[in-house]
Amino acid sequence: MVAFRSWARLVVLASVAALSANGHPRADDPPTAGERILEAARTDSRAYEKLAWLTDRIGPRLSGSANLERAVIWAADQLRKDGLEHVWTEEVLVPHWVRGKESARIVAPTEHRLAILALGGSVPTPAGGITGEVVEVDSLEALRGLGERARGKIVLLSREMARGYGVENGYGALSPLRGDGPGEAGRLGAIAALVRSLGTASYRLPHTGATRYPADGPQIPAAAVSAEDALLIGRLLAAGETVRVELELGCKALPDVPSANVLAEIRGREKPDEVVLIGAHLDSWDVGTGATDDGAGCAMVLETMRLVRKLGLVPRRTLRAVLFTNEENGLRGGRDYAERHLAEMPLHVAAIETDSGGAPPVAFGVSAGAGGAETVRELVRPLADLGIKDVFPKGGGADISPMRKHGVPLIGHMPDSTYYFDYHHTEADTLDKVERAALDKNVAALAYLAFALADAETPLPRLEPE
Repeated sequence: MVAFRSWARLVVLASVAALSANGHPRADDPPTAGERILEAARTDSRAYEKLAWLTDRIGPRLSGSANLERAVIWAADQLRKDGLEHVWTEEVLVPHWVRGKESARIVAPTEHRLAILALGGSVPTPAGGITGEVVEVDSLEALRGLGERARGKIVLLSREMARGYGVENGYGALSPLRGDGPGEAGRLGAIAALVRSLGTASYRLPHTGATRYPADGPQIPAAAVSAEDALLIGRLLAAGETVRVELELGCKALPDVPSANVLAEIRGREKPDEVVLIGAHLDSWDVGTGATDDGAGCAMVLETMRLVRKLGLVPRRTLRAVLFTNEENGLRGGRDYAERHLAEMPLHVAAIETDSGGAPPVAFGVSAGAGGAETVRELVRPLADLGIKDVFPKGGGADISPMRKHGVPLIGHMPDSTYYFDYHHTEADTLDKVERAALDKNVAALAYLAFALADAETPLPRLEPE
């Protein structure tokens, strides 16, 4: 609590130097606004209650599910109850993939049950399953090098994932194994693919996630297998054994269905047509309850809007919240937003996304024109006691990425990721993985930066349009 008070005082002092306009005080002058936002986040945040309702009362929210549509209705209602006057939804057609029966076991040289989850978008096995010999690779390059040796086999793509963002063998580096591996294996004539779970701790929990097939290639059943089981198969193969696995998946793709992005805004007092966007994704995988991915981000965005509205603060520019649909297995919400608001893209002066869990905040990543990252670094420097230690010169997020080609500055809000991928896309992504105090600090950081950017005299320098 002492640290929270200290960084609140520091932000006020910094705001005077960085954000005050002409030295003339007014009720919503940025120094006063910064102080009030930080105090409200410390004493009056309801983010955890919002997250608890979303996860415990609604639950997993995969696109196409009834739960996601319940979440859309709930989020819009919540924004209205919190006093937002401009709240609306925008319909988006989304994929409807459903998980069915799934099982796998080693049948030779010995018998072991395997812990698996079908990858999102996977096709099913034939009724009764398939059985095949396993061949193991640790990269897409090694997979392509199999050539005819993959034909008729079950390919295991197995590589240990390291902790942290942007590290060698981290999530970004290994995610193509899951995203592209099954499609590549199908091109080579494999009958199925198993992917070692992309996670930093397994506890024999398989981590699901999306895979994609090439438009001109065969589609083969694909599943994530727990790290422990991938290692078991690897040991048997290293011992010279022929390993055979039996796999059965009952998943299937149904016709697209309507969902919606949820939007709300506080109109700017001087430049209402200019927009600072804050966003998170409302959908989640169908396992766990999506607390860290991305319920926490949704709670931060909702609570930012409530606090700014309750405090009666009106920035120069419009502050717009977007809860995107279908980030996990299609990105249709993010793409639809950029297309639908194409005429507004030159007026989007910044877009901030939070989609990295609810652990204590540590950094922002900024993709902007020359000097943009340095500007944000100065704005958030006083938040060091909160945990914001750095601003990286590259950032953004999946849902706001379609705005990149229009030159919109993109900012990624980054909580501590040390344990994020322990639970990511698993049954263990539940409310207990998020601490109330950490969530409130994230609300403070997000609300402070969003308001500062919306109220600044000069916007961030834009990116060069692609």
